[in-house]
Formats: sequence, structure tokens, C-alpha cells
Amino acid sequence: MPTPSQTHRLRADAVRNRQALLAAAREAFAEHGMEVSISEIAQRAGIGKGTVFRHFATKESLAAAIVADRLDELAATGRTLLEDADPEAALLEFMTAGVALHVSDRSFCQAATTDVRGDPVVRAAADRLTGVAEALTGRASREGAIRGDITGEDVIRMLTAACQAAAPERDVTGAWRRYLHLIFDGLRSEGARPLPPLPPLPPLPPTA
Repeated sequence: MPTPSQTHRLRADAVRNRQALLAAAREAFAEHGMEVSISEIAQRAGIGKGTVFRHFATKESLAAAIVADRLDELAATGRTLLEDADPEAALLEFMTAGVALHVSDRSFCQAATTDVRGDPVVRAAADRLTGVAEALTGRASREGAIRGDITGEDVIRMLTAACQAAAPERDVTGAWRRYLHLIFDGLRSEGARPLPPLPPLPPLPPTA
């Protein structure tokens, strides 16, 4: 039976391995998307594949943890921007941060069209992010900066649209900013016409 000091050392090693794993996975998923192998992630982290699976049962659950962290990072940025005195500028900065994240992280953009989005951890993080987007959108709408029928969900979907416009080359030139500003101009209240209602999303498949 291990001594208390040995137990403490084993726990510290496990924490370090998990941190190294998450850092390596974040980097690998950003560069290569969801196709990256567990072997590559383990090699980057300097650990064995078995250690990876002791922390995450599947590659999908590891990807879900990374995507949820990314969503929470963007939500934190949005909460900070809620303190900005200019609601229009705050919303545009939030959307700029969101598209920049999509463009820099291949897996983040892919996650919207894979089973990862159905993971409960990702669902919860996505709900938190949508709530922040609703708050930012509401402020800008009340100030008359954008049309009144735009929702936070609309804004989140348009981040993905701007990302897809830049997807063929992962847009290292930054041309995505052109598409983002074009999208943002469509949010403005001047000359706005009524939008058709947004249909509900289809139910996500149940998780195992």
C-alpha cells in the first residue's frame, strides 16, 4: 500500500499528465482538426496512449472537453465586453473574437457539424455562450444599433458562416474580416426588412 507521500506524488503526476494531455490535444486539434489520432496527441504530450484513455474514454470525449473550453473562453470574452460603454462596438468585437477562434482552430469549426456538439459538456458550454451572445445582442438592439429581431443564436450561427467563407485556405490572409463586416452590416437597423422566423433545431441524438 502506498504511503501518503507516494499517494500525493501519484496524484500530482496524474494532474500533470492531464494538463499535458489537454495542452497537446488543444494544439493538435487546432492544427489538424478532428482527424488527429490519439497516438499523435499522446506523443505530443509525452505520455502513453493508455494514459490518454485513463483520462478520457474516447477521442470524442477528449475533443468535447477541448471544444467546451474554447466555448467558455469565448463566453468569458463576451462577459467582459458586456461592460463596454458602446454596445455596437462590443458586439462586433465579440463576433470578431469568435471568428478569429474559428479560423485559428480547425476543430472548433468542425465541431458544429460533428457528433461532438451533442456531448453534454459541449451542450452546456454552448448554452452559456448563447446566453452571453443574447445579452450582447440585446444591449445593441435596445440602443438601436442593430435590428430588433436578431437573437443571440443568430449571432452564433453567423460566426460559423464567416468561418466557412474563409475555410478553403483557413484564411491566413485575414480576409475573413471582410465577410464579418459584411455580415455585421446586415445586422444594422437601417433599411431592415422583416426576417422569416428561425426554425427550431432538430433534436440531437441521445448520448451513450
